[in-house]
This record gives sequence, structure tokens and C-alpha cells, in this order.
Amino acid sequence: MADYHDALIYTMRLVAAADGEVAEVEINRMAQLLERLPVFEGYRLEDLHHAANQYAAILAADEDGLDTILTLIGEMLPSHLRETAYALACDVAAADSVVSVEESELLMALRQGIGVDRLAAAAIERGARARYMRA
Repeated sequence: MADYHDALIYTMRLVAAADGEVAEVEINRMAQLLERLPVFEGYRLEDLHHAANQYAAILAADEDGLDTILTLIGEMLPSHLRETAYALACDVAAADSVVSVEESELLMALRQGIGVDRLAAAAIERGARARYMRA
């Protein structure tokens, strides 16, 4: 059964694949976030494989798979975790130090789809940019 953890996994995976490829640094960032963040306490890593398979099946089965995934994310996330989901998406997008046009567009669609207001989104985006800045 899908839950908010799956929604968070879908969110990270969606952003990582937005530009057509999932970079190794993005995979590593997702793994680090899963291991360290309190929102994933109690999440079993063996469930990650199941969530990834569900995600792939949804995208493959529906020509509007992106819209379907965005809708599911919005439905599965409790309101108090919407900004968390957006922050995870921004962290994955910023992990390789380059946020592509496709990632930016997806972040905007995600923000609108899950109802994160512009001011909160701007703060989350700026925080991600600051965390992943290179010298």
C-alpha cells in the first residue's frame, strides 16, 4: 500500500529523471536523504525497491504518467509534509550543482501540484542552493 514515504520517493525520483538521466550524484543524494532524515525513520530500505517498481509501472502504463504521478504525490502527502517533499525535490535537483530547465519546470509543476506557496518555495529553493554551492 502506498503511503507518504512512497510519495516522497516518487518526488525525488521524478526530479532526478526530469532532464532525461539520473546522475550518480542524484542517486547518492537520495540515498543520503533516506538514511538521515527524520521523516524516513522506520522506513525499510527493502520497501524502496517496491516503491521504485510502482513508480516505473505508473509511468509505463499511462501516457499521462507524469500528471498521474504528480496527482498521486499530492493525494498521498499529508499537508504537513508538502514543504518537506518540495525540499527533497530541491535537494535532489541541486545535488549535481546544475538545475536544468527541465528540473526547474518540474519543480514549478510540483510546487503548484502539491500546494506549496511561492514564498515558502523561494525560501526552500534558496536554502538548497546555499547547501549545494561549490567554492
